[in-house]
Amino acid sequence: MIKGLDIFCGAGGSSAGARAAGIEMRAAIDMDAVATRTYQDNFEGAHVVTSRLEEISLSGLKQHIGQIDLLLASPECTNHTCAKGSAPRSEASRATAMTVVEYARTFRPRWLVLENVVHMRPWSRYGELKRELELLGYNIGEQILNSKDYGVAQSRRRLFIVGDLAQEPKMVSHRRRGRKRSAASILDPDGCWPTTPLRKPGRATDTLARADRAVAALGENTPYLIVYYGTDGSGGWQPLARPLRTVTTVDRFALVTPTDEGPRMRMLQVSELRRAMGFAPSYLFQNGTRRDRIRLLGNGVCPPVMETVIRTLIDGQGQASSAS
Repeated sequence: MIKGLDIFCGAGGSSAGARAAGIEMRAAIDMDAVATRTYQDNFEGAHVVTSRLEEISLSGLKQHIGQIDLLLASPECTNHTCAKGSAPRSEASRATAMTVVEYARTFRPRWLVLENVVHMRPWSRYGELKRELELLGYNIGEQILNSKDYGVAQSRRRLFIVGDLAQEPKMVSHRRRGRKRSAASILDPDGCWPTTPLRKPGRATDTLARADRAVAALGENTPYLIVYYGTDGSGGWQPLARPLRTVTTVDRFALVTPTDEGPRMRMLQVSELRRAMGFAPSYLFQNGTRRDRIRLLGNGVCPPVMETVIRTLIDGQGQASSAS
């Protein structure tokens, strides 16, 4: 059995994908206590640590969990992404990605997978990160994958850096053919959640303008989604027939449904966003506030995409042992 360690584990999206690919997740680390409680709920046998990575004794951790074959890492991404807006970037936050090198040096796993936003690539130390991993003996590859191409009802482009100590890493070369999963497929049945009139007093002018653009395109009798918080470059709305736009760490999307009394609106719920991320229905998100759970989902990794990356990387190596 291939054994894995997940650093910057969050709520466990990468580990869920790894488990689906046949990996035994031995341990996980994150500084967010809500994230680690969520991880522990879903990986009861794993050694889960709530701490900053740089404050952990790597020798002690290795003695406790033993050797691993696969290292997963999703370093903090906010200070790479355009979601940061015009706010100043924290170089210290971005530099946490270099911690991956130290964990790879200590554990020497056969494989590693680093996931992050596409905007990580222009980072000034991006080349250094890859060179340091190559100096450890890893053959490195990178590619950008979109979750909508792997059975997830969301358009989410992410960068995957993969490493293999023994050979050139195998890269994902296929997409799921056929119709993409739509935003409509993630919705809870009508009546599950309370709604409010779209055009109630005090509703923001920008919100109503987005709704008006949707109605102009779809007509008055078709439900649609609007971007309730934040902005985007597509008019602030989308049809339900397409994959959901990227889930973020804020309560972003609202569903507008026509009724005989006029259009009504509600925010998408945690259960729906969980489906949009590709988590199994049995995956538990029960810790923290609603805002906490949405933040964990927005920071997460889509399990079906990670499963595909790992299955490709370790293809034919199901009984592989760690490199010495």
